Amino acid sequence: MADTPPPGPDAAQTLRLEGVYKSYGIGTPAELEVLHGIDLSLRPGEFAALIGPSGGGKSTLLNLIGLLDRPTAGRLFVTGREAGVLGDTELTRLRGRNIGFVFQYHYLLPAFTAVENVMMPILAARGRPDDAMRKRAGMLLDKVGLTPWRDHMANDLSGGQQQRVAVARALAMDPALVLADEPTGNLDTKSADGVFDVLREVNESSGTTFLIVTHDPRLARRCDRIIELVDGNIVSDRPNAAEAPGNR
Repeated sequence: MADTPPPGPDAAQTLRLEGVYKSYGIGTPAELEVLHGIDLSLRPGEFAALIGPSGGGKSTLLNLIGLLDRPTAGRLFVTGREAGVLGDTELTRLRGRNIGFVFQYHYLLPAFTAVENVMMPILAARGRPDDAMRKRAGMLLDKVGLTPWRDHMANDLSGGQQQRVAVARALAMDPALVLADEPTGNLDTKSADGVFDVLREVNESSGTTFLIVTHDPRLARRCDRIIELVDGNIVSDRPNAAEAPGNR
């Protein structure tokens, strides 16, 4: 019971990292420490950008936050639960129910329709499709502006539309946290702005917490908070006053 996080501030935070380190090749001549004691927290409803040069540790940090990898040292909490004390099955369950992912490439299944792609995370959790599942997937496609295209095959959609389907899929399990890794990196400026607008609209309407990795300073400036990671260290973590709710 001592490892169970107490109620209070921990439970009020969507994400919290305390002194998180990550090394590879431990005990070998090639041992490399990539993250050097990361302290970070995200509150419910925050819309934050993670920026920094390539090779600075952003992908490693995102993998840890997404519970796809484990820290070498330190503590990581998602919705108040400490990930480090969980077994693989519990960790998978925590990730599936609380974290949504949007990647640079949409990773849609081409042989399925938009609505069927959005249903996939729910299907993985429940084991068989039903009307309620399809209804929720359709509602999410409505939310991202794809009502007329819900029954189109994924390969028949434009790049921007495919990425909107990926956003809807990330929201299928109503996660507390969405991690978006260069979600507009493969899109032209107009399509990128459209997808980013969808992320912001979902954040404001549902209170979902977003952490968005981007190399685009223009998009980073549209986030409420900018976290800069350089050489495995957070060198800057600042609110973006220009995007504060009262200034939009």
